[in-house]
Amino acid sequence: MISYFQKGFNYGQDGPGNRLVIHLQGCNMHCPWCANPEGLKPYRKEHPIKHPPPGNHTASNLEIVSEIIECRSLFFDGGGVTFTGGEATLQFEALKDILVLLKKEGIHTALETNGTHLKLEMLFPLLDVLMIDCKQVDSKIHKNITGISNINILKNIRKAARLHPHLLVRVPLINGFNILDRDLKNFLDFVGELKQLQPDHSINFEFLPYHEYGKIKWEAQGRDYLVENGFVPEETLRKFQEAFRENAISLIET
Repeated sequence: MISYFQKGFNYGQDGPGNRLVIHLQGCNMHCPWCANPEGLKPYRKEHPIKHPPPGNHTASNLEIVSEIIECRSLFFDGGGVTFTGGEATLQFEALKDILVLLKKEGIHTALETNGTHLKLEMLFPLLDVLMIDCKQVDSKIHKNITGISNINILKNIRKAARLHPHLLVRVPLINGFNILDRDLKNFLDFVGELKQLQPDHSINFEFLPYHEYGKIKWEAQGRDYLVENGFVPEETLRKFQEAFRENAISLIET
């Protein structure tokens, strides 16, 4: 069985082409800017809920696979299915079994992940596109804000840089968290390390400037939205982008 809170189509945002995007329930981080707080279950007692969260649907692995196969005609322009969250790898065994069946059917597969799972490498052969967040290189800052260390994240990004041909590393930029000059230097140093690991193909990077799309959801659930002034100045975004270009880093801009 697999548990999810949302699914639907979008084009070009969660991998190439038109894609069915399935948001799996649960997350092992508590990023205060999260756009999908309904995927953060289980809820902590200190955050009483005014309204029950939407979703929390369950389906068997075969039911999910059958639905995806039925949608095959809609996967145009290189589309397919993307699993995201919450954090999809918290339901690791179910996710792996579903991906195995989808690859047998020739369905294009993608995963958006925070990169924390110790066995993430096992999914590499089953994924056409792998998207991993790199929120902060400094481990102490990362743990203070998200509640979890980034040690496994950085390890998995290094592994993916060596082993996966279609890796997209996404960096959400948030004021007060990761936009200082020292943060930019840390990102560049880490990316330089990745380029040494895999010189044969480029690793794509994408900056995701802070937005407040999830704020209304936090408030609807009776939770305090704790981010204040998280927006990133345009000149800061340009500085990060230009620094990556100057270091010959492949950058996706939307």
